[in-house]
Amino acid sequence: MPRILIADNDESFSEALLALLSKEGFEIQKVQDPPAVLEAIQGRDIDLALLEVDLRQAGYLELLRQAQELSPRTLVVLIASQPSVETAIAAIRHGVQDYFLKPVPAEEVANRIIQLIELRHQAEEVQFLRRRVHRDYEFLEVIGKSKSLKDLLGIVTKVAPTQTTVLISGESGTGKELIARAIHAHSDRKDKLFLPVNCGALPETLLESLLFGHLKGSFTGAFANQEGLFEKARGGTIFLDEIGEIPQHLQVKLLRALEAKEILPIGSTTPRRIDVRVLAATNRDLLKEVEGGRFRDDLYYRLNIMEIHIPPLRERPEDIPLLVEHLIQKHNPELKKNFRGADGAVIRTLMSLPWKGNVRELDNVIEHTMILADGDWIALEHLPRAITEGKDTPPPFTYELKEALRQYERQHIRRVLEEVGQDRKEAARLLDISLSSLYRKIEELGIA
Repeated sequence: MPRILIADNDESFSEALLALLSKEGFEIQKVQDPPAVLEAIQGRDIDLALLEVDLRQAGYLELLRQAQELSPRTLVVLIASQPSVETAIAAIRHGVQDYFLKPVPAEEVANRIIQLIELRHQAEEVQFLRRRVHRDYEFLEVIGKSKSLKDLLGIVTKVAPTQTTVLISGESGTGKELIARAIHAHSDRKDKLFLPVNCGALPETLLESLLFGHLKGSFTGAFANQEGLFEKARGGTIFLDEIGEIPQHLQVKLLRALEAKEILPIGSTTPRRIDVRVLAATNRDLLKEVEGGRFRDDLYYRLNIMEIHIPPLRERPEDIPLLVEHLIQKHNPELKKNFRGADGAVIRTLMSLPWKGNVRELDNVIEHTMILADGDWIALEHLPRAITEGKDTPPPFTYELKEALRQYERQHIRRVLEEVGQDRKEAARLLDISLSSLYRKIEELGIA
Protein backbone atom coordinates (compact mmCIF):
# COMPACT_ATOMS: atom_id res chain seq x y z
CA MET A 1 0.00 0.00 0.00
CA PRO A 2 1.59 3.33 -1.07
CA ARG A 3 2.26 5.69 1.85
CA ILE A 4 1.69 9.39 1.25
CA LEU A 5 2.83 12.17 3.60
CA ILE A 6 0.89 15.47 3.45
CA ALA A 7 2.31 18.58 5.09
CA ASP A 8 -0.17 21.35 4.25
CA ASN A 9 -1.85 23.75 6.68
CA ASP A 10 -4.87 24.28 4.43
CA GLU A 11 -7.33 21.93 6.17
CA SER A 12 -10.01 21.95 3.47
CA PHE A 13 -7.46 21.22 0.73
CA SER A 14 -5.76 18.50 2.82
CA GLU A 15 -9.06 16.79 3.64
CA ALA A 16 -10.18 16.82 0.00
CA LEU A 17 -6.83 15.38 -1.08
CA LEU A 18 -6.95 12.77 1.67
CA ALA A 19 -10.41 11.63 0.57
CA LEU A 20 -9.34 11.30 -3.08
CA LEU A 21 -6.16 9.37 -2.31
CA SER A 22 -7.83 7.12 0.27
CA LYS A 23 -10.26 5.94 -2.41
CA GLU A 24 -7.23 4.78 -4.38
CA GLY A 25 -6.10 2.68 -1.43
CA PHE A 26 -3.27 4.97 -0.36
CA GLU A 27 -2.24 5.22 3.27
CA ILE A 28 -2.15 8.89 4.30
CA GLN A 29 -0.22 10.57 7.10
CA LYS A 30 -0.70 14.26 7.89
CA VAL A 31 1.85 16.46 9.67
CA GLN A 32 2.14 20.19 10.26
CA ASP A 33 5.71 21.52 10.38
CA PRO A 34 9.14 20.71 8.88
CA PRO A 35 10.50 18.87 11.95
CA ALA A 36 7.46 16.59 11.84
CA VAL A 37 8.08 15.99 8.12
CA LEU A 38 11.65 14.85 8.77
CA GLU A 39 10.57 12.70 11.70
CA ALA A 40 7.88 10.99 9.59
CA ILE A 41 10.25 10.36 6.68
CA GLN A 42 12.88 8.95 8.99
CA GLY A 43 10.47 6.75 10.92
CA ARG A 44 8.49 5.17 8.06
CA ASP A 45 8.89 4.08 4.45
CA ILE A 46 7.20 7.03 2.72
CA ASP A 47 6.58 6.72 -1.03
CA LEU A 48 5.71 10.37 -1.66
CA ALA A 49 5.73 13.56 0.41
CA LEU A 50 3.54 16.54 -0.52
CA LEU A 51 5.02 19.62 1.13
CA GLU A 52 3.54 23.10 1.39
CA VAL A 53 6.40 25.58 1.41
CA ASP A 54 7.03 29.29 1.17
CA LEU A 55 9.39 29.60 -1.77
CA ARG A 56 10.42 33.07 -0.57
CA GLN A 57 12.17 31.50 2.43
CA ALA A 58 15.52 29.81 1.87
CA GLY A 59 14.91 27.22 4.58
CA TYR A 60 12.84 24.96 2.33
CA LEU A 61 15.92 23.94 0.33
CA GLU A 62 17.58 22.73 3.54
CA LEU A 63 14.39 20.79 4.30
CA LEU A 64 14.61 19.12 0.88
CA ARG A 65 18.27 18.27 1.39
CA GLN A 66 17.64 16.67 4.78
CA ALA A 67 14.62 14.77 3.48
CA GLN A 68 16.70 13.34 0.62
CA GLU A 69 19.44 12.29 3.01
CA LEU A 70 16.97 10.54 5.31
CA SER A 71 15.04 8.79 2.52
CA PRO A 72 16.47 9.02 -1.03
CA ARG A 73 13.65 6.80 -2.29
CA THR A 74 10.85 9.20 -1.23
CA LEU A 75 9.35 11.27 -4.06
CA VAL A 76 8.74 14.93 -3.23
CA VAL A 77 6.04 17.24 -4.61
CA LEU A 78 5.96 20.92 -3.61
CA ILE A 79 2.88 23.10 -3.33
CA ALA A 80 3.34 26.84 -2.88
CA SER A 81 1.13 29.88 -2.40
CA GLN A 82 3.62 32.40 -3.81
CA PRO A 83 5.15 32.17 -7.32
CA SER A 84 8.94 32.17 -7.69
CA VAL A 85 10.48 30.84 -10.88
CA GLU A 86 14.06 30.91 -9.59
CA THR A 87 13.33 29.00 -6.39
CA ALA A 88 11.05 26.55 -8.20
CA ILE A 89 13.92 25.73 -10.59
CA ALA A 90 16.23 25.32 -7.60
CA ALA A 91 13.75 22.88 -6.06
CA ILE A 92 13.61 20.82 -9.26
CA ARG A 93 17.40 20.71 -9.27
CA HIS A 94 17.25 19.39 -5.72
CA GLY A 95 15.26 16.38 -6.92
CA VAL A 96 11.66 17.54 -6.53
CA GLN A 97 9.38 15.58 -8.88
CA ASP A 98 6.75 18.29 -9.42
CA TYR A 99 5.61 21.73 -8.31
CA PHE A 100 2.12 23.26 -7.94
CA LEU A 101 1.07 26.83 -7.31
CA LYS A 102 -2.07 27.54 -5.26
CA PRO A 103 -4.90 27.79 -5.83
CA VAL A 104 -4.99 24.37 -7.48
CA PRO A 105 -7.81 21.78 -7.51
CA ALA A 106 -7.24 18.84 -5.16
CA GLU A 107 -8.22 16.52 -8.03
CA GLU A 108 -5.31 17.78 -10.17
CA VAL A 109 -2.79 17.22 -7.39
CA ALA A 110 -4.25 13.78 -6.57
CA ASN A 111 -4.07 12.69 -10.22
CA ARG A 112 -0.43 13.76 -10.41
CA ILE A 113 0.42 11.90 -7.20
CA ILE A 114 -1.27 8.74 -8.52
CA GLN A 115 0.66 9.09 -11.77
CA LEU A 116 4.00 9.50 -9.98
CA ILE A 117 3.33 6.47 -7.78
CA GLU A 118 2.43 4.37 -10.83
CA LEU A 119 5.62 5.47 -12.58
CA ARG A 120 7.60 4.60 -9.45
CA HIS A 121 6.04 1.13 -9.32
CA GLN A 122 6.80 0.56 -13.01
CA ALA A 123 10.42 1.63 -12.53
CA GLU A 124 10.82 -0.62 -9.49
CA GLU A 125 9.27 -3.53 -11.37
CA VAL A 126 11.72 -3.04 -14.23
CA GLN A 127 14.60 -2.92 -11.72
CA PHE A 128 13.30 -6.06 -10.02
CA LEU A 129 13.03 -7.91 -13.32
CA ARG A 130 16.52 -6.81 -14.31
CA ARG A 131 17.91 -8.00 -10.98
CA ARG A 132 16.05 -11.28 -11.40
CA VAL A 133 17.33 -11.73 -14.95
CA HIS A 134 20.90 -11.15 -13.80
CA ARG A 135 20.44 -13.32 -10.69
CA ASP A 136 19.00 -16.18 -12.75
CA TYR A 137 21.40 -15.51 -15.59
CA GLU A 138 23.25 -18.82 -14.99
CA PHE A 139 26.06 -17.46 -17.13
CA LEU A 140 23.98 -17.95 -20.28
CA GLU A 141 24.88 -21.32 -21.82
CA VAL A 142 27.89 -22.00 -19.63
CA ILE A 143 26.39 -25.25 -18.39
CA GLY A 144 28.16 -27.88 -16.33
CA LYS A 145 29.03 -29.21 -12.90
CA SER A 146 32.74 -30.00 -13.24
CA LYS A 147 35.12 -28.55 -10.68
CA SER A 148 37.10 -26.75 -13.37
CA LEU A 149 33.96 -24.98 -14.62
CA LYS A 150 32.81 -24.11 -11.10
CA ASP A 151 36.25 -22.67 -10.35
CA LEU A 152 36.10 -20.66 -13.57
CA LEU A 153 32.67 -19.21 -12.76
CA GLY A 154 33.91 -18.39 -9.27
CA ILE A 155 36.61 -16.22 -10.84
CA VAL A 156 34.00 -14.62 -13.10
CA THR A 157 31.84 -13.56 -10.14
CA LYS A 158 34.87 -11.95 -8.49
CA VAL A 159 36.21 -10.12 -11.54
CA ALA A 160 32.83 -9.03 -12.99
CA PRO A 161 32.12 -6.13 -10.55
CA THR A 162 35.56 -4.61 -11.20
CA GLN A 163 36.65 -2.49 -14.15
CA THR A 164 39.61 -4.79 -14.88
CA THR A 165 40.44 -5.75 -18.45
CA VAL A 166 40.08 -9.52 -18.82
CA LEU A 167 41.74 -11.86 -21.30
CA ILE A 168 39.69 -15.00 -21.95
CA SER A 169 41.67 -17.87 -23.44
CA GLY A 170 40.63 -21.26 -24.70
CA GLU A 171 40.19 -23.39 -27.79
CA SER A 172 37.63 -22.50 -30.45
CA GLY A 173 34.13 -23.48 -29.46
CA THR A 174 34.66 -23.47 -25.69
CA GLY A 175 32.34 -20.49 -25.12
CA LYS A 176 34.64 -17.50 -24.71
CA GLU A 177 31.95 -15.01 -25.74
CA LEU A 178 29.52 -16.58 -23.27
CA ILE A 179 32.00 -15.96 -20.47
CA ALA A 180 32.46 -12.38 -21.68
CA ARG A 181 28.70 -11.83 -21.66
CA ALA A 182 28.51 -13.33 -18.18
CA ILE A 183 31.16 -10.88 -16.94
CA HIS A 184 29.23 -7.98 -18.48
CA ALA A 185 25.90 -9.17 -17.06
CA HIS A 186 27.30 -9.32 -13.53
CA SER A 187 29.06 -5.96 -13.74
CA ASP A 188 27.97 -2.40 -12.96
CA ARG A 189 27.76 -1.88 -16.74
CA LYS A 190 25.06 -4.53 -17.24
CA ASP A 191 22.41 -2.00 -18.28
CA LYS A 192 24.68 -0.58 -21.00
CA LEU A 193 25.71 -2.03 -24.37
CA PHE A 194 27.72 -5.21 -24.88
CA LEU A 195 29.40 -4.98 -28.29
CA PRO A 196 31.23 -8.07 -29.63
CA VAL A 197 33.77 -7.73 -32.45
CA ASN A 198 35.52 -10.59 -34.24
CA CYS A 199 38.93 -9.09 -34.97
CA GLY A 200 39.89 -11.90 -37.30
CA ALA A 201 36.84 -11.68 -39.56
CA LEU A 202 37.28 -8.12 -40.88
CA PRO A 203 39.74 -6.48 -43.28
CA GLU A 204 42.28 -4.22 -41.58
CA THR A 205 40.80 -0.88 -42.75
CA LEU A 206 37.26 -1.88 -41.93
CA LEU A 207 38.29 -3.11 -38.48
CA GLU A 208 40.02 0.18 -37.67
CA SER A 209 37.00 2.18 -38.79
CA LEU A 210 34.62 -0.10 -36.90
CA LEU A 211 36.53 0.20 -33.64
CA PHE A 212 37.70 3.81 -33.69
CA GLY A 213 35.39 5.54 -36.20
CA HIS A 214 36.30 7.90 -39.03
CA LEU A 215 35.71 11.40 -40.35
CA LYS A 216 33.98 12.23 -43.60
CA GLY A 217 36.41 12.06 -46.53
CA SER A 218 39.17 10.33 -44.55
CA PHE A 219 39.25 7.49 -47.10
CA THR A 220 37.44 6.37 -50.23
CA GLY A 221 33.85 5.60 -49.35
CA ALA A 222 33.82 7.66 -46.13
CA PHE A 223 30.77 9.72 -47.10
CA ALA A 224 29.91 10.78 -43.54
CA ASN A 225 31.38 10.89 -40.07
CA GLN A 226 31.15 7.47 -38.41
CA GLU A 227 31.29 6.82 -34.69
CA GLY A 228 33.37 3.79 -33.68
CA LEU A 229 32.30 1.02 -31.33
CA PHE A 230 34.55 2.33 -28.56
CA GLU A 231 32.39 5.46 -28.51
CA LYS A 232 29.09 3.70 -29.15
CA ALA A 233 29.64 1.45 -26.12
CA ARG A 234 29.44 4.50 -23.76
CA GLY A 235 29.64 3.06 -20.31
CA GLY A 236 29.25 -0.50 -21.57
CA THR A 237 31.56 -3.33 -22.60
CA ILE A 238 33.36 -4.09 -25.84
CA PHE A 239 34.41 -7.70 -26.47
CA LEU A 240 37.37 -8.16 -28.81
CA ASP A 241 37.28 -11.76 -29.96
CA GLU A 242 40.35 -13.29 -31.64
CA ILE A 243 42.49 -10.43 -30.38
CA GLY A 244 45.61 -12.22 -31.62
CA GLU A 245 44.55 -11.43 -35.20
CA ILE A 246 44.65 -7.64 -34.77
CA PRO A 247 47.27 -5.93 -37.02
CA GLN A 248 50.37 -4.33 -35.49
CA HIS A 249 49.45 -0.68 -36.11
CA LEU A 250 45.99 -1.22 -34.59
CA GLN A 251 47.65 -2.78 -31.56
CA VAL A 252 49.20 0.64 -30.91
CA LYS A 253 45.81 2.38 -31.08
CA LEU A 254 44.23 -0.26 -28.86
CA LEU A 255 47.00 0.15 -26.29
CA ARG A 256 46.32 3.89 -26.18
CA ALA A 257 42.60 3.23 -25.73
CA LEU A 258 43.34 0.97 -22.76
CA GLU A 259 45.96 3.19 -21.12
CA ALA A 260 44.74 6.72 -21.85
CA LYS A 261 41.01 5.98 -22.20
CA GLU A 262 40.95 7.88 -25.48
CA ILE A 263 40.83 7.07 -29.18
CA LEU A 264 41.73 8.80 -32.42
CA PRO A 265 39.22 8.31 -35.27
CA ILE A 266 40.62 7.88 -38.79
CA GLY A 267 41.24 11.31 -40.29
CA SER A 268 41.06 13.14 -36.96
CA THR A 269 43.81 14.90 -35.00
CA THR A 270 41.70 15.36 -31.88
CA PRO A 271 41.54 12.47 -29.39
CA ARG A 272 38.15 11.53 -27.99
CA ARG A 273 37.57 10.34 -24.44
CA ILE A 274 35.91 6.94 -23.99
CA ASP A 275 34.28 5.10 -21.11
CA VAL A 276 34.26 1.40 -21.92
CA ARG A 277 35.41 -1.85 -20.38
CA VAL A 278 37.46 -4.09 -22.65
CA LEU A 279 37.20 -7.87 -22.61
CA ALA A 280 39.36 -9.81 -25.06
CA ALA A 281 39.57 -13.44 -26.14
CA THR A 282 42.00 -15.62 -28.04
CA ASN A 283 42.55 -19.24 -29.00
CA ARG A 284 46.23 -18.55 -29.57
CA ASP A 285 49.10 -18.62 -27.10
CA LEU A 286 49.64 -14.86 -26.99
CA LEU A 287 52.88 -15.17 -25.07
CA LYS A 288 54.33 -17.18 -27.97
CA GLU A 289 52.98 -14.52 -30.34
CA VAL A 290 54.86 -11.90 -28.28
CA GLU A 291 58.06 -13.97 -28.39
CA GLY A 292 57.65 -14.30 -32.16
CA GLY A 293 57.28 -10.53 -32.55
CA ARG A 294 53.71 -10.75 -33.85
CA PHE A 295 52.03 -9.24 -30.81
CA ARG A 296 53.18 -6.26 -28.74
CA ASP A 297 54.39 -7.18 -25.28
CA ASP A 298 53.07 -3.94 -23.72
CA LEU A 299 49.59 -4.64 -25.13
CA TYR A 300 49.75 -8.25 -23.96
CA TYR A 301 50.49 -7.25 -20.37
CA ARG A 302 47.80 -4.56 -20.48
CA LEU A 303 45.24 -7.11 -21.69
CA ASN A 304 46.42 -9.90 -19.42
CA ILE A 305 45.78 -8.19 -16.09
CA MET A 306 43.39 -11.06 -15.41
CA GLU A 307 43.29 -14.20 -17.54
CA ILE A 308 40.41 -16.66 -17.51
CA HIS A 309 41.18 -19.94 -19.22
CA ILE A 310 38.28 -22.11 -20.37
CA PRO A 311 39.21 -25.81 -20.32
CA PRO A 312 38.32 -27.81 -23.43
CA LEU A 313 35.30 -30.09 -23.27
CA ARG A 314 37.43 -33.26 -23.42
CA GLU A 315 38.92 -32.30 -20.04
CA ARG A 316 35.51 -32.07 -18.39
CA PRO A 317 33.38 -34.94 -19.78
CA GLU A 318 31.22 -34.85 -16.66
CA ASP A 319 29.68 -31.63 -18.06
CA ILE A 320 28.41 -33.39 -21.19
CA PRO A 321 25.18 -34.87 -19.72
CA LEU A 322 23.99 -31.44 -18.56
CA LEU A 323 25.07 -29.84 -21.82
CA VAL A 324 23.17 -32.43 -23.86
CA GLU A 325 20.03 -31.87 -21.80
CA HIS A 326 20.38 -28.10 -22.17
CA LEU A 327 20.96 -28.28 -25.93
CA ILE A 328 17.97 -30.57 -26.47
CA GLN A 329 15.70 -28.19 -24.61
CA LYS A 330 17.21 -25.28 -26.52
CA HIS A 331 16.57 -26.82 -29.96
CA ASN A 332 13.17 -28.41 -29.25
CA PRO A 333 11.10 -25.24 -29.90
CA GLU A 334 12.98 -24.08 -32.98
CA LEU A 335 12.94 -27.57 -34.55
CA LYS A 336 9.36 -28.26 -33.41
CA LYS A 337 10.44 -31.43 -31.61
CA ASN A 338 9.57 -32.86 -28.21
CA PHE A 339 12.63 -34.84 -27.20
CA ARG A 340 12.79 -35.53 -23.48
CA GLY A 341 16.51 -36.27 -23.56
CA ALA A 342 19.15 -38.76 -24.70
CA ASP A 343 19.43 -42.34 -23.45
CA GLY A 344 22.36 -43.65 -21.44
CA ALA A 345 24.19 -45.24 -24.39
CA VAL A 346 24.16 -41.92 -26.23
CA ILE A 347 25.50 -40.06 -23.20
CA ARG A 348 28.28 -42.59 -22.66
CA THR A 349 29.25 -42.40 -26.34
CA LEU A 350 29.31 -38.60 -26.30
CA MET A 351 31.39 -38.60 -23.11
CA SER A 352 33.98 -40.82 -24.80
CA LEU A 353 34.64 -38.48 -27.74
CA PRO A 354 37.54 -35.97 -27.93
CA TRP A 355 35.37 -33.03 -29.11
CA LYS A 356 38.05 -31.06 -30.89
CA GLY A 357 35.41 -28.45 -31.71
CA ASN A 358 34.30 -28.37 -28.07
CA VAL A 359 30.79 -27.21 -27.12
CA ARG A 360 30.19 -25.78 -30.59
CA GLU A 361 30.81 -29.21 -32.14
CA LEU A 362 28.59 -30.91 -29.55
CA ASP A 363 25.82 -28.41 -30.29
CA ASN A 364 26.18 -29.14 -34.02
CA VAL A 365 25.88 -32.90 -33.44
CA ILE A 366 22.83 -32.56 -31.19
CA GLU A 367 21.02 -30.26 -33.63
CA HIS A 368 21.88 -32.51 -36.60
CA THR A 369 20.61 -35.55 -34.71
CA MET A 370 17.37 -33.87 -33.64
CA ILE A 371 16.55 -32.77 -37.19
CA LEU A 372 16.66 -36.32 -38.54
CA ALA A 373 15.36 -38.25 -35.53
CA ASP A 374 11.87 -38.65 -34.10
CA GLY A 375 10.48 -39.87 -30.81
CA ASP A 376 10.88 -38.99 -27.17
CA TRP A 377 14.51 -40.00 -26.64
CA ILE A 378 17.64 -39.70 -28.76
CA ALA A 379 19.06 -43.21 -29.21
CA LEU A 380 22.44 -44.43 -30.36
CA GLU A 381 21.18 -45.21 -33.88
CA HIS A 382 20.12 -41.56 -34.26
CA LEU A 383 23.67 -40.21 -33.93
CA PRO A 384 25.56 -39.33 -37.14
CA ARG A 385 27.61 -42.23 -38.51
CA ALA A 386 30.76 -40.13 -38.30
CA ILE A 387 30.28 -40.08 -34.54
CA THR A 388 29.68 -43.80 -34.01
CA GLU A 389 32.02 -45.28 -36.64
CA GLY A 390 35.25 -46.55 -35.16
CA LYS A 391 34.00 -46.19 -31.59
CA ASP A 392 33.67 -49.11 -29.22
CA THR A 393 30.10 -50.02 -28.39
CA PRO A 394 29.34 -48.44 -25.03
CA PRO A 395 29.09 -50.93 -22.18
CA PRO A 396 25.58 -51.94 -21.14
CA PHE A 397 23.94 -49.83 -18.47
CA THR A 398 24.32 -51.10 -14.92
CA TYR A 399 22.78 -49.99 -11.64
CA GLU A 400 25.73 -51.36 -9.68
CA LEU A 401 27.99 -48.45 -8.73
CA LYS A 402 31.19 -50.51 -8.53
CA GLU A 403 30.72 -51.87 -12.07
CA ALA A 404 29.78 -48.43 -13.42
CA LEU A 405 32.98 -46.96 -11.93
CA ARG A 406 34.97 -49.86 -13.42
CA GLN A 407 33.48 -49.14 -16.88
CA TYR A 408 34.27 -45.45 -16.59
CA GLU A 409 37.84 -46.16 -15.39
CA ARG A 410 38.46 -48.50 -18.35
CA GLN A 411 37.06 -45.94 -20.77
CA HIS A 412 39.11 -43.09 -19.26
CA ILE A 413 42.43 -44.98 -19.32
CA ARG A 414 41.81 -46.03 -22.95
CA ARG A 415 41.20 -42.44 -23.89
CA VAL A 416 44.36 -41.17 -22.21
CA LEU A 417 46.40 -43.89 -23.92
CA GLU A 418 44.93 -42.85 -27.28
CA GLU A 419 45.79 -39.21 -26.58
CA VAL A 420 49.47 -40.02 -25.93
CA GLY A 421 49.84 -42.58 -28.74
CA GLN A 422 49.96 -45.53 -26.34
CA ASP A 423 52.96 -44.06 -24.48
CA ARG A 424 52.28 -45.74 -21.14
CA LYS A 425 54.90 -43.78 -19.23
CA GLU A 426 53.34 -40.49 -20.34
CA ALA A 427 49.85 -41.88 -19.68
CA ALA A 428 50.86 -42.82 -16.12
CA ARG A 429 52.17 -39.30 -15.60
CA LEU A 430 48.92 -37.72 -16.84
CA LEU A 431 46.83 -40.14 -14.77
CA ASP A 432 48.99 -39.28 -11.75
CA ILE A 433 49.66 -42.94 -10.94
CA SER A 434 52.82 -45.06 -11.02
CA LEU A 435 53.75 -46.94 -14.16
CA SER A 436 53.36 -50.26 -12.33
CA SER A 437 49.86 -49.23 -11.21
CA LEU A 438 48.95 -48.43 -14.79
CA TYR A 439 50.15 -51.86 -16.00
CA ARG A 440 48.13 -53.51 -13.23
CA LYS A 441 44.96 -51.61 -14.15
CA ILE A 442 45.43 -52.40 -17.85
CA GLU A 443 45.52 -56.09 -16.96
CA GLU A 444 42.63 -55.92 -14.44
CA LEU A 445 40.36 -53.92 -16.74
CA GLY A 446 41.18 -55.90 -19.86
CA ILE A 447 42.41 -52.92 -21.83
CA ALA A 448 43.87 -54.01 -25.16
